Amino acid sequence: MRRVARRFKTTTSVEINIVPYIDVMLVLLIIFMVTAPLLQQGVSVDLPKAQAKALTQEKDPIILSIDSEGQYYLNFVSRPNVPIDKKLISQKVQNEIKDNPKRKVLVKGDKNIDYGSVIQAMVLLQRAGADQVGLMTEKPVDKS
Repeated sequence: MRRVARRFKTTTSVEINIVPYIDVMLVLLIIFMVTAPLLQQGVSVDLPKAQAKALTQEKDPIILSIDSEGQYYLNFVSRPNVPIDKKLISQKVQNEIKDNPKRKVLVKGDKNIDYGSVIQAMVLLQRAGADQVGLMTEKPVDKS
């Protein structure tokens, strides 16, 4: 009988070592902290403030950005943070509109540029085949 009692006396310890899981979580946290700022697409533009209704659609609109120095940027090209030549804007936008004719086209102009640059951008987009071109603004801060 002693043998039977000894056999059941030994117990196995069931514990989960969570240290590797914590290490993995910390590495993932660092990766997300580093990559999150890189995911912001587009050029930093100081938009004018205006009260307007937000647009909704399935696909992202075509956005032609104009920075404070008057350089043009397109949001759908492979390198959206690199200025694009005015001659290439019409070609690239025309190709995008051919693929999806109902896609919205917007101009995002810095509030410090002259009005002529915005008009010139709108003309380039209309030459590319955009029937309607919208202007992007920021919602004004309510000071009440």
